[in-house]
Amino acid sequence: MTGPAMDDKLKKRIIAFYVGGILNALLGLYVLIEGTKFLPPDAVRWLAIVFLVFAVVDFYFPYAMKKKWLADNAGKPGQSIDPTQRP
Repeated sequence: MTGPAMDDKLKKRIIAFYVGGILNALLGLYVLIEGTKFLPPDAVRWLAIVFLVFAVVDFYFPYAMKKKWLADNAGKPGQSIDPTQRP
């Protein structure tokens, strides 16, 4: 028995956050590796920090959205426990 299916709009939003997180992480690494060739070191550090912080946020939001969705749909008929849910 399975619970209610997750909305396609929510699934697309979660995927978009993951894609954004990967892109931000890659851009942050690129700036760290190649940025010193065309930017001052202080600017490289700040840009890399900004990109990597956005990457962390982009990976946290899907977790939070799924957790909220599971909480909102807990107790509905046919709801099963999700084995991938974090405690």
